[in-house]
Amino acid sequence: MKIRHTDIVRFSIPMEPFTIATGTMKFAQNVLIRIHTEDGLYGLGECSAFPMIVGETQDTCLALAKDFAAIIKGKDAADISARMKEINDYCAYNTTIKSAFDMALYDLAAKSAGKPLYQYLGGTKRTVETDITIGIGTPGEMSASALKFKESGASILKIKIGKKVNEDIDRVSRIREAVGAEMTLRLDANQGWTFDEAVTAFDALQAYNIEFCEQPLRAYDDGLLPALVKRSPVKIMADESCYDHHDAKRLIAANACDSINIKLAKTGGISEALKIQELAAQASIPCMMGGMLESRLALSAKLHVVYASPAIQYFDLDTCMVGHLEDPITGGVQYHGYFLDIDDTPGIGADVDEAFLKKCENFSI
Repeated sequence: MKIRHTDIVRFSIPMEPFTIATGTMKFAQNVLIRIHTEDGLYGLGECSAFPMIVGETQDTCLALAKDFAAIIKGKDAADISARMKEINDYCAYNTTIKSAFDMALYDLAAKSAGKPLYQYLGGTKRTVETDITIGIGTPGEMSASALKFKESGASILKIKIGKKVNEDIDRVSRIREAVGAEMTLRLDANQGWTFDEAVTAFDALQAYNIEFCEQPLRAYDDGLLPALVKRSPVKIMADESCYDHHDAKRLIAANACDSINIKLAKTGGISEALKIQELAAQASIPCMMGGMLESRLALSAKLHVVYASPAIQYFDLDTCMVGHLEDPITGGVQYHGYFLDIDDTPGIGADVDEAFLKKCENFSI
């Protein structure tokens, strides 16, 4: 499958403002990659830039995408490891835009094999229920959102915190009071606390039956995580502390987390995500599949990876439910309430609405 050319699209999706501990997003800063081969196939990939987390913007992704497209042009798309090695050798970091190329290559490989991606990866379907995320607001606003989600059929809430500790405790207590004891509550502090603040928070929050808390400390404070894990009555999930399988190996060896959040935009794509979940499985550490603000295109790819990854036991796959004002995808993953499913179309199984593409800035390399 020789690569003929690559389309690169500024894939901006309007959305309601969404606030986490590190900032507010007013639109999804996404980039779409479409790799065409000489035999008429094309593979699709998408990434969502989160500058306050990964340090990439939509513009940096677009700039590097042009370089990556030139590097792989005329080469064999079927050799995913070789193409991604060339891209990784060209520049360090920048995992977000790398993930879109990796995804597009896997889409091509599965299409060429005539299989849905999860089957190409050796997986099988299973029941997947996502949580739904509540952005940071006042305790009253957040508890009202929680009650609304409960009434819509949600059973798992992911609560964004990581501001002032006492206010965060109030946010969670108000939400638990509003929704009752039966709902599962997960927390995400997005690196918002110090060690002492985390200790204070967890001592208070254990009363509210919290499933786990993501990334309480800054990633540069990873050395403090083993002591926090040992001390905390609340389970701790590593997110920004774990980009690739080398990070996973380090965290596991240090007993620095109880679980790991895998995001394709962090890992650099499907290839690395599979390595992380394999290491986690060997250590009996559960993982979660999370995301940034991707459309149903990347969401479809993530569901395929979930089906192929037994270690992924938690699902934070609500990216299209937290404020996207437009759906530019045809086919692909479908929500049935808070449960997800996808048909057995070869590849990722999702495509892009050509009418939406015509509104987007695009390049061809």
